[in-house]
Amino acid sequence: MSRKIISRILTATVSVAIFSSFAFPQQSPPARDFSKENARPSPDWVKDAVIYEIFPRQYSQKGDFNSITADLDRLKNLGVTVLWLMPIHPIGQEKKKGTIGSPYAVKDFYAVNPDYGTSADLKRLIAEAHKRQMKVIIDIVANHTAWDSVMMKTKGFYTTNARGEVIPPVPDWADVADLNYENPELRKYMIEMLKFWIREYDLDGFRCDVAGFVPTDFWETARAEVDKIKPDTIWLAEWHEPDLLVKAFNLDYSWSMHSALDQVLHGKKAASHIRETWEAERARFPRNSLHMRFSDNHDERRAIARFGENGALAAQALAFTLDGVPLIYNGMEAGDSTESGAPALFEKLP
Repeated sequence: MSRKIISRILTATVSVAIFSSFAFPQQSPPARDFSKENARPSPDWVKDAVIYEIFPRQYSQKGDFNSITADLDRLKNLGVTVLWLMPIHPIGQEKKKGTIGSPYAVKDFYAVNPDYGTSADLKRLIAEAHKRQMKVIIDIVANHTAWDSVMMKTKGFYTTNARGEVIPPVPDWADVADLNYENPELRKYMIEMLKFWIREYDLDGFRCDVAGFVPTDFWETARAEVDKIKPDTIWLAEWHEPDLLVKAFNLDYSWSMHSALDQVLHGKKAASHIRETWEAERARFPRNSLHMRFSDNHDERRAIARFGENGALAAQALAFTLDGVPLIYNGMEAGDSTESGAPALFEKLP
């Protein structure tokens, strides 16, 4: 091909490119309007649920499964319908924080923390809860593991830096290693693990830690696979973005309402801010979305410490009367003021 022909082709190509950029400017795709979509349908027992979050280590003096089982009648009489057990797996010791380490630094997703009891003890807890028409879900930490996890033998399961070193999800979470969801083998491993807990323990669903750090399409695939084993389950996302509620999750954390409540009760905003927040949430999320309403949980200072007794009562009254699903956290019904965030995540503070 002659240089002249090549020159003409290049000139024509550049001209077309320039013309196209002016005549047909690139348009960003419109933002997805989730408010025009429907949320994943939930059965009535999910819509009517009262969730009780249990930190097994701190729930009793012994800190074991059997102590929870012994207390099921009291929880049933309290009106609880769903028990959420914070992570029940062995805790990693490498790079751990505090004396015991965080339950969110999981060493083996397939195992039970021996400090809490045996697999048989956990199965008995679940069976006894079912006898009382209560559901049981466990915490799943799908985003990361402990540094001494059994999964570390497969380095491709983890996110690495330019030097090939495994890294934490964020610098502050130095006690955990980030999982790599670009690896399809990791996705298979995690989905099989979720299916294992439903199939072998007859669990009723999962509370999924930092769900927004894990790709939404993973959650959607995982939910579809678990539904084949047990379709009538409850999945709670620790996150607050509308895409998670379309196919994967039944409900999420109403973080925006929690923040509004904190600002109002501390006099930083007028009470009308609660309604404004509710309306903004409704305008952004899919139709019929469910949100978990809470005034207390293991990531915060206790409500009674933040708001005082009257404020804590008012905050929980709102959690119970707003639309959505209310949460009770580990002793708050008795006004327990024992700290629940740091250092309790890493120590024994029953």
